[in-house]
Amino acid sequence: MHLRHGMNPHQAAAPVTPVRPGDQPVRLLAGEPSYINLLDALNAWQLVSEASRALDGAVTAASFKHVSPAGAALAGELDAAAAERHGLDPAAAGALGPATRAYLRARDADPKSSYGDFAALSHPVDAELAELLAGVVCDGIIAPDYEPAALDRLRRKKNGRFVVLAADPDYRPPARELREVYGLRLEQDRDRAELSADLLQPVVGPAPDPAATADLLLGLAVLRYTQSNSVCYVRDGVTVGIGAGQQSRIDCTRLAGAKTDLWWLRRHPAVRRLAFRPEVRRQDRINWQLRYLEGELPGPEVLAAPAPELTERERGDWLAQLGGVAFVSDGALPFRDNVDHAARHGVTLIAEPGGSIRSADVEAACREHGITLARTGLRLFHH
Repeated sequence: MHLRHGMNPHQAAAPVTPVRPGDQPVRLLAGEPSYINLLDALNAWQLVSEASRALDGAVTAASFKHVSPAGAALAGELDAAAAERHGLDPAAAGALGPATRAYLRARDADPKSSYGDFAALSHPVDAELAELLAGVVCDGIIAPDYEPAALDRLRRKKNGRFVVLAADPDYRPPARELREVYGLRLEQDRDRAELSADLLQPVVGPAPDPAATADLLLGLAVLRYTQSNSVCYVRDGVTVGIGAGQQSRIDCTRLAGAKTDLWWLRRHPAVRRLAFRPEVRRQDRINWQLRYLEGELPGPEVLAAPAPELTERERGDWLAQLGGVAFVSDGALPFRDNVDHAARHGVTLIAEPGGSIRSADVEAACREHGITLARTGLRLFHH
């Protein structure tokens, strides 16, 4: 496999070679990936395949940007707001296949960040999903297999430049990982800890039910392949807010919490009533929805009718309805402020490794807010 260029276009890249000669984890079926495309693809594939394995084979999708997920989701119900944003009839959304629903839910988690993403799917890609991918701004996809009609459609996207990778689901990576940085070679054991419900032992509150367990396991799989420090909020099998790569965990919590609020506010009736002019493109509509929520009113060049008013009280009342959100952290919560802040975004469950000198304070905060706390004992840093 030859890369189009290195991390940046001015950096030349050498051919990609397997660590074990003849043992290829992926095959290139179309396009010419860049260095970052391949990093996104390999991380995204590990995420969806591990999440699917931990969740009894559930169809799982991810939308990756800059080596962290913008969103990840299971193939659950596609709500009316997400369907409308992609030009679909909400009444017909239930007839969509699981692959399409999983990817649409993952992409809708943070549609601004998913613009120009790299997609991943735990199961084979069918013609329906391929047709959807042909109509969105996306750089490529990795999946275990493709229906012939799906592969033919994707090979025609972007005049043949769309990257299509097939992952070998039976591939097992080497036990040791190697990285070279500034003339030094770093080597470590691969993180092979299995993700399972056995990790979710509650220390505050009742044991999570099956739906909550699925959300927490999806969150653990997501954080394993998200640049640390990282946290994520998950609801109904969708990562509604991901905070990645922050030096302070509370900053991750606030960033992801703000994304969670936006995810919920995009479902407000006032947002759905924005009457865009026919010539306004889908991504521009999404961007204007976010700008509207940030206080900027679209003008007549964007809307066919004036924007409805959305008062601060109406926003607050709507946000107060958000609940049933799971919160997962890749490292120990060092202070209770993370719990206090997460509680403002509808969080009712938290999973974190534990082991902080302030763990007792974290437990006390969870009891005060009525939040179930599970200690995994498993840190999932990723750099």
